[in-house]
Amino acid sequence: MLSMEMNHTMCHRRTFLARASLGLGAASLATLSSAFAANSGAKVNAIAPGLSGLPHFPARAKRVIFLCMAGGPSHLETFDHKPKLAELHGQPMPESVTQGQPIAQLQGQKLLCQAPMFKFSRHGESGQEISEILPQIGSIADDICIVRSLHTDQINHDPAHTVMNTGTSISGRPSMGAWATYGLGSECADLPGFVVLTSTSQDGRSPQPIAARQWHSGFLPSRFQGVAFASHGDPVHYLGNPPGVTRAQQQQLVETVSGLDAYRNRGQVDPEVDTRIAQYEMAFRMQMSVPELRDISQEPQHVLDLYGLKEADGSFAYNCLLARRLAERGVRFIQLYHRDWDHHNDLVRYMGVSARDCDSATAALVRDLKRLGMLDETLIVWGGEFGRTPMAQSNKGNVGRDHHMRAFSMFLCGGGIKPGITHGATDEFGYHATEDIVHVHDLHATMLHLLGIDHKRLTYPYQGRDFRLTDVEGHVVHKILA
Repeated sequence: MLSMEMNHTMCHRRTFLARASLGLGAASLATLSSAFAANSGAKVNAIAPGLSGLPHFPARAKRVIFLCMAGGPSHLETFDHKPKLAELHGQPMPESVTQGQPIAQLQGQKLLCQAPMFKFSRHGESGQEISEILPQIGSIADDICIVRSLHTDQINHDPAHTVMNTGTSISGRPSMGAWATYGLGSECADLPGFVVLTSTSQDGRSPQPIAARQWHSGFLPSRFQGVAFASHGDPVHYLGNPPGVTRAQQQQLVETVSGLDAYRNRGQVDPEVDTRIAQYEMAFRMQMSVPELRDISQEPQHVLDLYGLKEADGSFAYNCLLARRLAERGVRFIQLYHRDWDHHNDLVRYMGVSARDCDSATAALVRDLKRLGMLDETLIVWGGEFGRTPMAQSNKGNVGRDHHMRAFSMFLCGGGIKPGITHGATDEFGYHATEDIVHVHDLHATMLHLLGIDHKRLTYPYQGRDFRLTDVEGHVVHKILA
């Protein structure tokens, strides 16, 4: 029988292992620290490379600035003048036009023709017809290509946004910005390759909800998802150091964690570990680059006047200036959402608010890029997720228009786009796209083509098949290329 004294000096097997693990952990940490010293010099490329073999052919554009008018601007009050609607104003829409067609909120109601609510006039040497509500965009008519024959697959906002951003109404697929940065990488060392900015009107109808999955990476590595910059306060959450933590201390922490991750990844390669390392390092660099990006005090006064800015106010105009600054720094894909274009009622009033916020700023961005010699290498896309109905939607006399998927308008400019032309047409009511019809897949195929990418060859294996942004469809719209 063991004495009480001996019992005090012995311990059970489980107790021994529990206590010994502390010493083993310390030994492991020492080993990892040594390994870190060997690995700390091997950093992820500061300028994220694209896929080997891309671009597939010489690119016309280096980057994309996508100006998303969230909510669906009425093509009938912007770029597609329909005098026939004025002739038939208040009369029933012919059943031959609407029969069997999907309708959103006008189901079961009388479908009455609604005349255009703003005047149209011709602009520039090209003579493009543009509404009076967009006079500044009219002033750059010779720089833009208006596409009047777009159509999409979805009639409600969220799925239509999903189609516009990802090429499908199925949630969870990679966004177009993620595809572009996955294929081509980024030319910017201290900012994400894909940045998202949002704005809303102070006195608009109602801000259109926008889900973060619209700029997500889906099944692509997460490093390619868009990073949303806030308009007010900290531009990126949790980017700054906690009180009492110096930049040198933060750098030491980032390098240590990155080194440990790199050591682990030597034994078992995991793309998400590479992403984690890259994001730690990017976040550290962004602590310096983002405040500098948002500081517009050094911009010349004539540039601030061009955008109509006095301060960093979070407006669409401010975001347009930030878009130019992001483009200068090598960001690949820049997406701006203005969330006030959903005009079911009181269209004249609320569309006027949206146009006031976006018209001059859009034209300013085009002019600014042109002034800097950057427009030729920057593709700009302007438009919403769908259009609006030729039929009136009335709410106590405040007339608006319902969602419409069969036809809508957008414009493109710069980056290899033929300027001063109008492409495609709709029927006399603006209901159906009828000539040179352009699906959202075709828009995506054309965008990738201008970036030097064959949309059929940019694929990613997932769940047993190769996926692409344009799925199994899409054709480059060669007629609008310069």
